[in-house]
Amino acid sequence: MNLNNLNSVYFIGIGGIGMSALARYFNYYNIKVSGYDKTETPLTKTLASEGIVVYYNEDEGHLNASDLVVYTPAIPKENMELKFALKYQYNCKKRAEVLGEISAMYPTIAVGGTHGKTTVTCMLAHLLKASNFKVNAFIGGVSSNYNSNLILSDKPEIQVIEADEFDRSFLRLKPAYTVLTSTDQDHLDIYSGKKDIEETFGQFVALAESKSWVNSSAEIDMKKSLTYSIKGEANCKASNIKVENGSYFFDIQTPASKVFDIELGIAGRHNVENATVASAVFLELGGTASQLIRGLKSFAGIKRRFETHCKYSQKIYIDDYAHHPTELIAFLGSVQEMYPSRKITGIFQPHLYTRTRDFVNEFAIALSVLDEVLLLDIYPARELSLEGVTSEWLLNKIKSSSKKVVSKSEAIRKATTDSNEIILTMGAGDIDQIVEPIKIAIDERYGN
Repeated sequence: MNLNNLNSVYFIGIGGIGMSALARYFNYYNIKVSGYDKTETPLTKTLASEGIVVYYNEDEGHLNASDLVVYTPAIPKENMELKFALKYQYNCKKRAEVLGEISAMYPTIAVGGTHGKTTVTCMLAHLLKASNFKVNAFIGGVSSNYNSNLILSDKPEIQVIEADEFDRSFLRLKPAYTVLTSTDQDHLDIYSGKKDIEETFGQFVALAESKSWVNSSAEIDMKKSLTYSIKGEANCKASNIKVENGSYFFDIQTPASKVFDIELGIAGRHNVENATVASAVFLELGGTASQLIRGLKSFAGIKRRFETHCKYSQKIYIDDYAHHPTELIAFLGSVQEMYPSRKITGIFQPHLYTRTRDFVNEFAIALSVLDEVLLLDIYPARELSLEGVTSEWLLNKIKSSSKKVVSKSEAIRKATTDSNEIILTMGAGDIDQIVEPIKIAIDERYGN
């Protein structure tokens, strides 16, 4: 893709986490960027503050004579702007196509998987950036270290790209290296089942021109890949994992080196596993042990990934993006490991009717470990409701003795009651709207 041939780019769905990173990328190169999204959010406000024009109403006139129109599969086919762009044969590309062309411009590490890919992408990008590598990174979340989902360097030598499996879009990438974090079933509106998911992830891993790393729990052909794990045998593994004062310490061994006494800047045993593969790739690319130790200790994580907002003796508040049963199990297990004797209350917003339907029993099992469960209504995203698929249906399957479906305002009130020692918010929908109000309420009550 020749950036010199582009004067203006228009994004339909510019407020998405992946789309906004691309918008920032083009804006960085002084290409006129504008776009549409249906709702104003903190992210779209930030884009506007960076000089990007964002519209909140559909209007064909917004496209003007754009050289490129970018959209995602999440945009409804009846969207007025998309229909206009296709009808009049604008240069239209899906986000995945554009990212695929960018991935061919520099040696790329593509990080895919059902869970963990955002953290690994961000962690690896931070390790490289903090060690003075000239790196570009497209991240599916907002880095706490850089307050952005995009990292750019002048004259980049390498780039890290989060590879999205939705709509099989990651198969358009052209990576030198691939990382696969997990192959749990998800997006069953796209994939026909377990075998289809595993075969497609196998195709993704095989895209690597040089080398690939695969979680040893992934069920694909790993003969040509290096494996990684925090338990059992693997080519790259973490050992001597321990928790001291809420921090995780461990050693890492790869086929070529071993690094001792690493402290991770974020919490969670699952993040130790994420750090294992990020470290292995970093060392493969020429990073040193001392750079690795400094980088992992200074890694501040990603917004809404095990993000601790309040930490008082009476009350701890942690927010996480977990929206799949496997993610919930990993997140809640780490919270219990860190605070084994504390009461834990979880506020969860199910994401998508189809995902709730497909994994209702798994969700119930995962949430039943909580002392108290508060469910918000299902967040529909791109979907229409399904008969019988409700938060009340899920609630009835949860075994916790204290459980309730609540409104957002009621959830905020419950989060500040004295009986709740640890408060968790979990989900990928608009539950993020109550994060700041909960934080403010807890700070006001316990911060003096």
